Amino acid sequence: MRPFTFNTPPVVRFAPDGLTDLAAIAGDLLGKRIVIVTDRGLVATGIPARAARAMEQAGARVQMCDTVTADPPETVFLAVAQLMQDFDATGVIGLGGGSSLDVAKLSAALAKSGAVLGDCYGVGMLPSGRLPLVLIPTTAGTGSEVTPISIVTTGENTKMGVVSAVLLPDIALLDPLLTLGLPVHVTAATGIDAMVHAIEAYCSTNPNNNPVSRALACEALRLMGPALEMAVSTPDHVGARSEMLLGSLLAGQAFANAPVAAVHALAYPIGGRFKVPHGVSNALVLPHVLRFNAQTAPDDYAQIAPLLFADLAGSTMEVALAFCDALQSLALRCGLPARLRDVGIGRDDLGVMADDAMLQTRLLGNNPRPVTRADALAIYQAAW
Repeated sequence: MRPFTFNTPPVVRFAPDGLTDLAAIAGDLLGKRIVIVTDRGLVATGIPARAARAMEQAGARVQMCDTVTADPPETVFLAVAQLMQDFDATGVIGLGGGSSLDVAKLSAALAKSGAVLGDCYGVGMLPSGRLPLVLIPTTAGTGSEVTPISIVTTGENTKMGVVSAVLLPDIALLDPLLTLGLPVHVTAATGIDAMVHAIEAYCSTNPNNNPVSRALACEALRLMGPALEMAVSTPDHVGARSEMLLGSLLAGQAFANAPVAAVHALAYPIGGRFKVPHGVSNALVLPHVLRFNAQTAPDDYAQIAPLLFADLAGSTMEVALAFCDALQSLALRCGLPARLRDVGIGRDDLGVMADDAMLQTRLLGNNPRPVTRADALAIYQAAW
């Protein structure tokens, strides 16, 4: 067994209605001046106000920051970090989907360390130091509550990542009741996103792919396989929501240590250029990337396929390819778009998307099969 490192938050708390007990769970950690980082859409649900009341009743002052947007740009991270400094924050709560959690954790680090954001892109470039941090996801998809990664939109169409163990929170709090109000299309997209995290982590060629990550990826798929369609068809099913939320977290722990690969690399240009939600972007290219990989590396896909689809049978290659087809059918049954053209992407756009995808060298290096620009273009053409 080769050496590996496995990093994860020191505390993961799964607690239905845990938001009610937030002060007891995290009050001592967060102190008396707390910034809640969220977005305006979630504010409209009243969930952030509930978190604020819980902390205020325990004697804390709370500053609500609802400026997070989808695919947040550098300006959002910098403004939130400045707000934390101006408020003299003693602790931070990230509450919402992946964008809110990414902003909360990176801004908490920037506010404490005073680092220059432009110097922090890449792996291990973020200085030590971070405000005390609790992350509470309201979607079951990104796993951001347990990953050492924040994704930043750095230009009109480009994204970069800050990767550092400093970004892991002190507490990840999972309250499945917070996900009951998710719209069906968001449930579907984030659920497929979480499955992609588990699949790519299991199959990653990163040197740190390890037995712990692979075991977590398998358990994530085992949980989410039957739960996703139930959560889509019966949105108030607490059991399905719980399994999706836990599965998303386990997949997040897996890919936080065995990083994702070409599915994400090819999905980023779709979101960056056409503002397609990340989970939908992943779903659009997932079966096509996996078919490409399966031509030379079918074994891993054949191993995990029964965790999602128990009835697949045949040779290793047959099961791997059937796995790709079954994932595509699952996305369609959940109501996600089938083709790139369905989200407004033209055939003439595919070349520049292939150029953009090739910039994702950190991710492409983890793929089971090398990807050239011609390969990326062919995958986009198959998905179009």
